[in-house]
Order: sequence, then C-alpha cells, then structure tokens
Amino acid sequence: MARADFYLIDKPRFRDNPLLLVCELARRAHDQQIPTLIHARDRDQAEALDALLWDFDPDAFVPHQLAGDEDDDLTPVLIVPPELDSPLRALIINLRDSTVPGQPEAVKEVVAADPAERTGSRTRWTEYKARGFELRKFDM
Repeated sequence: MARADFYLIDKPRFRDNPLLLVCELARRAHDQQIPTLIHARDRDQAEALDALLWDFDPDAFVPHQLAGDEDDDLTPVLIVPPELDSPLRALIINLRDSTVPGQPEAVKEVVAADPAERTGSRTRWTEYKARGFELRKFDM
C-alpha cells in the first residue's frame, strides 16, 4: 500500500528554513538507497535546494541534480521543477500545492508553519486518503 507522510514544520530550525527538512529527508532516503524525486514548487526553489544539498551538512554527501539531462536516471536524488516531467520513483518529496500523480510507494509532504500551507495540506491529505494511501503525520 502506498504511504503519504506529512511533516508539519514547527521547530525553529526548520521554521526558519523549511528546505533543511527536505535535505534531511533526502539524506535519509539516500542512506537507505531509495531512489528519490523532489517535486519543487518552482524553478527558484529547485535551484535553492540544489545549492542547499551541497552545504546543509559538512559530513553528508547526497548525490543530486536538477532534472533535465541524460544523467537523470543515474542520479539518486533528482530535483524536478514543475515545468519538467520525470518518471515516478519509489519516494517523492513533494513541495507543490497538488498531490503527486500516480501511485508511488511513498510520498513525503513537507508543510511549512504558515497557516495557508496548512490549509493546502489538509486538501492533499483528503485526496491521498481517497486514493487509498496510508497516511501518517509528524510534527517537526
């Protein structure tokens, strides 16, 4: 059964920079050798994530790149801006306002502390539930 985990940001470390949580989730997935897509909200966010994945932890190396070239299939963590398509992988970290299409094994929804973000996450929760996903919530 597909699973959707919602990470509701509350801790100051992540509240100040929600993309740090995305980096942590990507590192955990890479450590477990789970092929991962990060669905970025826009091109600027994708580029910010690309830079942050190099710098967020001096002891971690997470092989990643922005989608759009011949190495996409070989890269463990692929950052996908909305204007590009990429085949689904086992794990999708979703930063967009819409649910992930299809039936990946796992989706991780990262939800900022902003009240408007929380409202959108409730809609996505309902949509995933209707599609048969197992749902879990984590306060971060």
